[in-house]
Amino acid sequence: MTSANGTALITGASSGLGALYADRLARRGFDLVLVARGKEARATVAQSITETTGRAVTTVQADLGNTEDLRRVEAILKNDATITMLVNNSGVGSVEPLLRANVDNMERMIEINVIALTRLVYAAVPAFVGRQRGTIINLASALALASGMFNGVYGASKAFVAYGPQCE
Repeated sequence: MTSANGTALITGASSGLGALYADRLARRGFDLVLVARGKEARATVAQSITETTGRAVTTVQADLGNTEDLRRVEAILKNDATITMLVNNSGVGSVEPLLRANVDNMERMIEINVIALTRLVYAAVPAFVGRQRGTIINLASALALASGMFNGVYGASKAFVAYGPQCE
């Protein structure tokens, strides 16, 4: 089945807000590409959406903190002409105080919350311009407005999501 709305690629689609966006967009007539690390949860979401909406759902197993996986998702955005929406939902969080936080975990948080999101936006925008249609939704957090809470890295990374790459 081909959708007049096109296809929405959703990261972090195996649970929470990602799964909710997937369900709502499918109900609005979008086909889906669900990107997530967890194979079983991703497959469960895909099956449920296909059964309840009849929309076409493709799944992609990817850890956006892994360079090879990230490049693969970028290529999908660039090359799949049916994709008309990117929902950047993947994210990593931590509430550890700065002095107890593992710096490697903080680096991974920045890689996923900031770098992966930015690379996906930069992959999608030229493709969407070429297709003369496209929408990008970057999901942030209320902590983007209070980035000093906890250790600051999570809030700052989500502030980047809220105020970072924007298209005019």
